[in-house]
Amino acid sequence: MDIHTETSVREKLDLLAPLFDEQTRRLWAAAEAQVLGRSGISLVARATGLSRTTIHQGLKDLVELRETKGLEKKKRIRAVGGGRKPIDEYDPTLRRDLELLVDPVTRGDPESPLRWTCKSTRQLAAALVEQGHVVGRQKVADLLAELGYSLQAKRKTKEGSANHPDRDQQFAYINEQAVAFQQRKQPVISVDTKKKELVGEFTNGGQEWQPKGEPEQVQGHDFPDPKLGKANPYGVYDQHADVGWVSVGTDHDTSEFAVESIRRWWNKMGRLRYPDAAELLITADGGGSNGYRVRLWKVALQRFANETGLRISVCHFPPGTSKWNKIEHRMFSHISMNWRGRPLISHEVIVNLIGSTTTQSGLTINAELDTNLYPKGIRISDEELETVNLTKASFHGEWNYTIGIKCSG
Repeated sequence: MDIHTETSVREKLDLLAPLFDEQTRRLWAAAEAQVLGRSGISLVARATGLSRTTIHQGLKDLVELRETKGLEKKKRIRAVGGGRKPIDEYDPTLRRDLELLVDPVTRGDPESPLRWTCKSTRQLAAALVEQGHVVGRQKVADLLAELGYSLQAKRKTKEGSANHPDRDQQFAYINEQAVAFQQRKQPVISVDTKKKELVGEFTNGGQEWQPKGEPEQVQGHDFPDPKLGKANPYGVYDQHADVGWVSVGTDHDTSEFAVESIRRWWNKMGRLRYPDAAELLITADGGGSNGYRVRLWKVALQRFANETGLRISVCHFPPGTSKWNKIEHRMFSHISMNWRGRPLISHEVIVNLIGSTTTQSGLTINAELDTNLYPKGIRISDEELETVNLTKASFHGEWNYTIGIKCSG
């Protein structure tokens, strides 16, 4: 089944819709699904907007019609205003109870800043039924998508490092800190570098709508263009406001570039949203340009703290858990979906595609090109590191620390 078949089904419905009542529409959809064979029900459901349950009922009706050999039978036509009501009307607590089941850390706090699910929709539906809800796995999948959750495959939860024995405790600590900051109306941001992208007429995974038979032509190889190079998108995601910032760098992905991206977010978005802020919490991966072992990261953050007057707290995710960084699921994944199938032919195109990314939950992103040079290999001496006004937390101080303002002189 391809996208052209789905389009054909949709066009047929558009032509026949004025002739259909509720029953004949259901029978027609069932007939189409039956003719299409395997995956026909799913395809027709996507094309027509009818539920799978409706199409299944239509298939049953077709069998009944054949068994009665076309004899007149009472039509099951829905009254005006009839049909299934939105689930929130007859089960207002379902969404809340589903969130309680999938919450990873607090086991019952729907406001947790860390959210993912590793449970199947069948298991979740069964658990909800035990609580008294009437719901199936397909509805659970739809609700999870609406709530911004994604199912994480096991292969993505480890990155070559063994699980740290304090992994779950660190998750809980990050969650506690994020909740505390948000309750004090202080900003909480998730930061990371998105995968580097080749700039030029290169293939980009996925498909997009184009005139039939006119696919966009791209290079047959993936050798970087020496003039265009690569793009380094560094993102800042405001967890509470559901807004983001991305600096698209043209040079190296260094700690100075990372902190400059945070600085640009603060100057152009953060301080306007949080005019009374005195603190900032940053949640970051344990490695890369914002790694907990990188000295330049801490020195650059000290400069930023001195400039802004903010006390900057940092919480790093434990080794091997970068996929749990909230920016990955709440921002970067949507950027990737927005530009799938589109050759990233220039830095300007990348900036525009990132800036046009939105979601049903209201996510908005500002993006800007950063053409500054960020040389690699800058070494920070012990003496320079000692000038950082850094206070380690009592729990895993290497992962959790605060950098305060350092007065000159």
